[in-house]
Amino acid sequence: MNKKELRQKQKERLSSFADSTEKDTEDQALLTNFINSQILDGKESIGVTSSLSYEVDTSKLIAYLWDQGKDVYLARANDNPERSQDFLSYNYTTKLGKTKFGVEEVEDPKAKVNNQLDLIIVPGLAFARDSHQRVGFGGGYYDRFLAKHPNAATVALANSQMIFETATWNVEQTDVPIQTIITPNSILQK
Repeated sequence: MNKKELRQKQKERLSSFADSTEKDTEDQALLTNFINSQILDGKESIGVTSSLSYEVDTSKLIAYLWDQGKDVYLARANDNPERSQDFLSYNYTTKLGKTKFGVEEVEDPKAKVNNQLDLIIVPGLAFARDSHQRVGFGGGYYDRFLAKHPNAATVALANSQMIFETATWNVEQTDVPIQTIITPNSILQK
């Protein structure tokens, strides 16, 4: 299956799942598994994305990171031909605005940029259990960023609807696998 077809199917699948109580239960299990892992040990600067309604909810995770005294940086896609992205300082007083895709991003043009992060929580629509490959939203922003910043640890929070045993999609040379995938029932290390 090509990625474009899979993206469309996954968006429909995840949108249906978003209306279930099971999604809330799994989101809580993912947060609990994240908290109980050692993934944050020695990590001070954390990059994350504000989630859409059908994605794993990151709002409680962000609040937890703040409570732990971590520096949180929210992803911002840059409007340029390179399709680059940056991570901007984010705290509870930061003003956010919605992009044309409905994602909330930091609006302050003077916000501190930090692309040398200790940990990046990578979003996606599908994750392969065996190879840790992912299918994102099609812009290539994260793959480009991760290729440029290979020292950051990567983790994904994946609910039961996002996990595939193996990549049923075309894996490209530019695709960057995720180091750790946290599911509602396990923590998968690469």
